[in-house]
Amino acid sequence: MHLDHDPAAPPAEPIGFDDFLKVDIRIGTIVSAEPYPQARKPSLILQIDFGPAIGVRKSSAQVASLYVPAELPGRQVAAVVNFPPRQVGKIMSEVLTLGFADAEGRVVLFSPDNPVPNGSRLF
Repeated sequence: MHLDHDPAAPPAEPIGFDDFLKVDIRIGTIVSAEPYPQARKPSLILQIDFGPAIGVRKSSAQVASLYVPAELPGRQVAAVVNFPPRQVGKIMSEVLTLGFADAEGRVVLFSPDNPVPNGSRLF
């Protein structure tokens, strides 16, 4: 599956609300971030706490071109928590951390404007 990051791309095909509800997008707080130099694109390995129901999950996120690992712990981010784990190089990525491409194509993390409880679901 290829996702088009071009802001001028047409919208995706319409889906039903029930399809949207199948995608479980939650907020979590980054507890650790470390470089992942073995990845094809500049990436970091994030450990994200999604609260007691989900716990801490690992994500390989292509955000190394904009973010310094030491500055990420404590930051809240959104992620899809119900995709099957995916092998990314030598690590198993357990969640898909969400972001948007900036004008240069670098990934900008998607975060809430105000703190919310870890594990809060997007609706």
